[in-house]
Amino acid sequence: MSRKSKEEIAEIYRQIQDYICTQLEIADGTGQFMEDKWERSAGGGGRTRIFKNGEIIEKGGVAFSAVHGATPDKILKKLNLDKTDFFATGVSIVLHPKSPMVPIIHMNIRYFEMENGEYWFGGGIDLTPHYVDKADAKYFHQEIKKVCDQFNADYYPKFKNWADDYFYIKHRDETRGIGGIFYDRLKAKDDQEFENILQFSLSLGRLFPDIYGYFMKKNSQIQFGKNEKAWQSLRRGRYVEFNLVWDAGTKFGLDTNGRTESILMSMPPMAAWEYMHEPEIGSKEEFTQKHLKKGIDWLHFSQ
Repeated sequence: MSRKSKEEIAEIYRQIQDYICTQLEIADGTGQFMEDKWERSAGGGGRTRIFKNGEIIEKGGVAFSAVHGATPDKILKKLNLDKTDFFATGVSIVLHPKSPMVPIIHMNIRYFEMENGEYWFGGGIDLTPHYVDKADAKYFHQEIKKVCDQFNADYYPKFKNWADDYFYIKHRDETRGIGGIFYDRLKAKDDQEFENILQFSLSLGRLFPDIYGYFMKKNSQIQFGKNEKAWQSLRRGRYVEFNLVWDAGTKFGLDTNGRTESILMSMPPMAAWEYMHEPEIGSKEEFTQKHLKKGIDWLHFSQ
């Protein structure tokens, strides 16, 4: 079995974008994606699709890109690489729902290849509920673990811990949500393992609309009021803080002169910050705040 070329991988990821967008439109019922094709002056381009007029999804983006060119010195230094050109392709998704009872979700699957022959896969999927729910957290992690276990029994525990560390808002001493999995610089020993890692990333892509379709159908029916909407705005604010201060994908995109509109599509439509806000003791907001911590075993989580 010969290893797929970077162009073949880019085409596969482009098809995954098509699949995910179609499934999300079906799950929402009324909304549709608006496509914006773009070119990067330094090399490559992509298709950014933004969700419009949704019944459940207020703002969402599913972006595909395949970019190439000279690697910025800042990134070469970070990756400890000699001067060489890069190629990067992948799909990145963030969805912000109208209802505070439906969680925010993010997924990214990506492939990097350097002109000197260096290559690796990266990606992950994580859930940011406005309200932590025992059953929802367990379902989310169970579904991810099923996919991981099909490829490597070590993936879920290793990548789950990695996600806890990565999706962490250091200046707040809290996690962005209930985590999921995160991996980077994943390499293969041979062509067969290369194919397995690629299929792992594609399986995550196919899993995405199934998982979020479940939450869209189930949680969008839950009633909420002004208090829940206010809390949603505060939690969205935390999401903004992480993406602008800590997210490596945001930094990579900006450092490589990426397309700003596509890089910042992850921002919520509205967010809020309240000085020294403390949730009411005994409230569901306080319960959520207390469980934004690393190291929680969500598969066996007990309230």
